[in-house]
Amino acid sequence: FQMDTTQESYLDLFPLDAIVYLTPDSENVLEDIDPKKVYVLGGLVDESIHKKLTLQRAQEQSLQTARLPIRKYMVKTVNTRNYHSETLAINQVFDVLSTYYETRSWPTALKAGVSAGKGYMLPD
Repeated sequence: FQMDTTQESYLDLFPLDAIVYLTPDSENVLEDIDPKKVYVLGGLVDESIHKKLTLQRAQEQSLQTARLPIRKYMVKTVNTRNYHSETLAINQVFDVLSTYYETRSWPTALKAGVSAGKGYMLPD
């Protein structure tokens, strides 16, 4: 993948209606990738310290939000810590999105990016 970096904000580079802020706290499930949209990955890390901070930031900026369809395609595993998290690292989200873009299969994509340590697995 080709990548450009800049110090400019995504808010200055793209129209607001083209930006989708990915946050595990969104009520909207990402059903498909729209090549006309710009997806913000890893805007903030808020798993344990500030819950819903990414959702709040997106709402303050009047941005669309979406979450990966983890709950739709995966089931919680039984584990000793009773730990289940939909918060992924940037590279995991990228792996999910790029695999989905190539395969058009959410189960395949989620398997590629959601580690067992998150407490989710694909059903048999």
